[in-house]
Amino acid sequence: MQDIKIGQFIVGDGHPLLFFSGPCVIESEEHTLKCAEHLCKLFDGKPFVFKSSFDKANRSSIKSYRGPGLKKGLEILAKVKKTFGVPVVTDIHLPEHADPASEVCDVLQIPAFLCRQTDLLVAAASTGRVVKVKKGQFLAPWDMQNVVDKIAQSGNTQILLTERGTSFGYNNLVCDMRAIPIMQKMGYPVCFDASHAVQLPGGCGTHSGGQSEFIPVLAKAAVAAGANSLYIESHDNPPAAKSDATTVMAFDALKQLAQDVS
Repeated sequence: MQDIKIGQFIVGDGHPLLFFSGPCVIESEEHTLKCAEHLCKLFDGKPFVFKSSFDKANRSSIKSYRGPGLKKGLEILAKVKKTFGVPVVTDIHLPEHADPASEVCDVLQIPAFLCRQTDLLVAAASTGRVVKVKKGQFLAPWDMQNVVDKIAQSGNTQILLTERGTSFGYNNLVCDMRAIPIMQKMGYPVCFDASHAVQLPGGCGTHSGGQSEFIPVLAKAAVAAGANSLYIESHDNPPAAKSDATTVMAFDALKQLAQDVS
């Protein structure tokens, strides 16, 4: 398996578990910096990448909050990186997002719904940044080989694959932990997204529901299955979160989980 370098950290076999965490969406500059400061203290030297999105383009309702947009969002993430010296990751949704996001972010994340979008993958690959791709809920783990090939054949082998569950009927997901070693056999580390794995997609009509109480269960199962990294969105006040309020983790609970699996 190829090691992947993210900032000062290495992801791969034999390296410490790396955490991706932060609010699902950038709510404000003040809130983002506050959360980043708290998380840096919470992880206390553990490998950690701050995550938040400048835009959540796949919200259920047109009325849902999406974020501050590309320019302002990247300015805020740049402040996080400069202030705390922590690597950062954000989602990109369009090929034209790749270059500006790569100027700030150490990792470009491809959302699960977009994991087969060739132009987006090629644009992300061309930046030279780590490309973190979430496996679509509609794909088998072995189908991700095509995704890997699109990125690698575009000249970038800094690839981190992410398991986040598979559609299980309507408004539900199920996690097959076999996906972790299956995707690792493609030659790259695998991250487990414990937040979106407990999502109930569209389960509340105008927004998705979730069962955050099962985040620790699935995270521990993923680590036992050999995951190289965990992705767990977090918030200082989950019920008030502007996106994915039912699947972000409270800081105190995240601290305990990080201690349990490290």
